[in-house]
Amino acid sequence: MLTPEEQIYNQIEKAENILIAFNADWNGDAIASSLALFNYLKKSGKKVEVAAWLGPEETSKEKAVAIWNFLPGFDNIQTSLKNLRKFIVSLDISQAVINQIKYSVDGQRLNFIISPEKGWFKPEDISTSSSGFKHDLIFVIDTPDLESLGQIYDSNVEFFYKTTIINIDHQAGNEEFGQINYLDLNVVSTAEIIYNLLKQDKSGGLDEDVATCILAGIISKTKNFKSANLTPRTLLTSSKLITYGARREEIISQLYRSRPLPALKLWGKLLNNLQSDNEKRLLWSLLSPDESESFDAASIDLTEIIDEIITGVPEAKLILVAFASPQGDSYRVTAFAAKGVSAIEALKVWQGVGNHKIATASIGVSSEHWNNEVIAPIKAKLDKNFG
Repeated sequence: MLTPEEQIYNQIEKAENILIAFNADWNGDAIASSLALFNYLKKSGKKVEVAAWLGPEETSKEKAVAIWNFLPGFDNIQTSLKNLRKFIVSLDISQAVINQIKYSVDGQRLNFIISPEKGWFKPEDISTSSSGFKHDLIFVIDTPDLESLGQIYDSNVEFFYKTTIINIDHQAGNEEFGQINYLDLNVVSTAEIIYNLLKQDKSGGLDEDVATCILAGIISKTKNFKSANLTPRTLLTSSKLITYGARREEIISQLYRSRPLPALKLWGKLLNNLQSDNEKRLLWSLLSPDESESFDAASIDLTEIIDEIITGVPEAKLILVAFASPQGDSYRVTAFAAKGVSAIEALKVWQGVGNHKIATASIGVSSEHWNNEVIAPIKAKLDKNFG
């Protein structure tokens, strides 16, 4: 019986064109792990594309660019799937000889103009068909379910249904939706699983660019080796990646030493306004209309400061960041959830969009009624689940 690694390498060998898709939340582990696999497959001579949905506000990549564009291959990340298959118009030419073919666009119609040298055509000579899908293998990386891919999946359900999926993840809540599910719940990051897979290849495919991507995923997930769930196994993997040429100093510099001033100011304001319930399970930070107007919040990645808060307050299950409208009568709320809590479920009553980790919603409420209308019902749910 083949090992999971052997099954995956067999699928790679057979594949003509591979797609790598990752979570629409654009978290660092997902980005870095996907790019590690992308660079490895490119070096192996495979046709490969990598894609992730921008998200409902179409700002996810803009935020990620500021942090992750130093990784090799980042510019290759697409935000939609293009030319997945071809629509074919066929013409029976057994009774005619073609002299010339042209086409024209007439309003909403595409006209094919065919001039026969001899003979003629009948309506029944025309038929249509679709080609097969461009990609014949899909890797889904660091994603608990297909819905978390957003429009990459929602707009291409048939493609995902008919194409072999290799599902790589470290999360306990993964729905095992792949034909091959390469899961490891005992590692800290999906990047470690990518390393465990690629180290099987002794041909040199795990080069310094691939190693740099993997190490970046690990460093991001462990907050530069400071997280409570750090294991000796993770440290050993990281040291081996450095022997492969992983550029640790570059990673640290990009992730932790370069911070735009607006981001630092926003972080300070969020921390200054931070509040919590008595159990510290629910934390929230409200920004006033004036404060909200001072920041281009859509272009600033909040995930790192949220990770720092979760590390500093281990009891925290859900963190809400709320930017007030200019009139102060509504908030644009982003919910960040720790393990065991669903952000999208927390904002469900306000038609939130997103996934289990991160979700957003517009909530029509003033600051005076915030605690009663927003905090109270969310706290009640948390209390019910955690006592």
